[in-house]
Amino acid sequence: MNKSLFKVHSWAALVAFIPLLVICVTGSLLVFKHEIDSLLMPDQVSIEPGAQRLPLDTLAANINKAQPNYEIVGWVLYQDQARADQPYVMEKGTSEWSFLHLNPYTGAVLSAPVAHDHYLTDWLLELHYTFLLEDAGLVITSVFAIALLLLGITGIYLHRKFWKNFFTLRWHSRLVVYFSDLHKMVGVVASPILLILAFTGAWWNIASYLHELEEHANGHEHHLMQARLYSDDLSLENMRTDAESTVDGFTATYISFPWEPGANFTFWGDVPTGNFLTSQYSSTVSFSAQTGENLGSYDIRTAGLGATIVDSYRRLHFGDFAGLVSKIIWALLGSTPLILALTGVTLWWKRRKQRARAKQKHLAAGALSANPT
Repeated sequence: MNKSLFKVHSWAALVAFIPLLVICVTGSLLVFKHEIDSLLMPDQVSIEPGAQRLPLDTLAANINKAQPNYEIVGWVLYQDQARADQPYVMEKGTSEWSFLHLNPYTGAVLSAPVAHDHYLTDWLLELHYTFLLEDAGLVITSVFAIALLLLGITGIYLHRKFWKNFFTLRWHSRLVVYFSDLHKMVGVVASPILLILAFTGAWWNIASYLHELEEHANGHEHHLMQARLYSDDLSLENMRTDAESTVDGFTATYISFPWEPGANFTFWGDVPTGNFLTSQYSSTVSFSAQTGENLGSYDIRTAGLGATIVDSYRRLHFGDFAGLVSKIIWALLGSTPLILALTGVTLWWKRRKQRARAKQKHLAAGALSANPT
């Protein structure tokens, strides 16, 4: 069984190692997406916190005035007070989502609408998520995420006894021996995190692809935005206040606007749970796009175990559940496939050459025994 698993492990690694390097290296960088953005474009993503945020209605009016050819379709309200809001907009006559940056304390629109992959880190996110291949990329990256799962599981099983000599690296041995020790040690340490990253990434990509299939069933295309899909008489601020009173301790972190006919407003938010893996989008309150009527709420604290586990995938994937410490650990361990690829390919090549030499010796010995003279 070990031989079979070793072959599966080796061939899966050889086939998938380049795509997995792309996924893992970009993922490690994206753990610090905001920090990178703050260095590259501080005037757009970083702000000086004021006494209090302006009302949502005032901010929305500023966006509509600055970008009259666009309609708001989403709005990220970051909990970090030194971080600019990120509203999503859709240009009229299209179905394409763009985003801009907004200072919620002054109401200043800090950037023009740009495509979701316009900035460096957003391009890296698209590369990480879809290999720049849109819906087809969701399937491809899912396959490689499953390959990473397979590598992690087979690697743990094959080297399950490595813990006995965990801190032993034979520094003065041949390169192949040292690389073998290093490969096992790094793999054993990183595998639990890599398994988490692979599983949650595959889950999201497969779910996103299935959602796209459902959306496009029966030839249904994305709605082309022509005009506002909600009543101008509605107050976003009133809806947020209602959401906060509906769900105890609710803090709005994202607003989903009507982006197609039949869609309503949904306020996504964070609630105090005592569970450090609860995501900042764990609970929701929805409102009618035409009347503002409260249509119902979802509180993660009353949800079942399955929903709580799925909600934890966000914190587990991004590694931000313990602040900077967990992000650094996630970035370092998430990038270990660089070491695993280098050592693994070297070991495979060395063993391949050894087998070739052994085969040549065997053939030579056979020829000599057949022709002793």
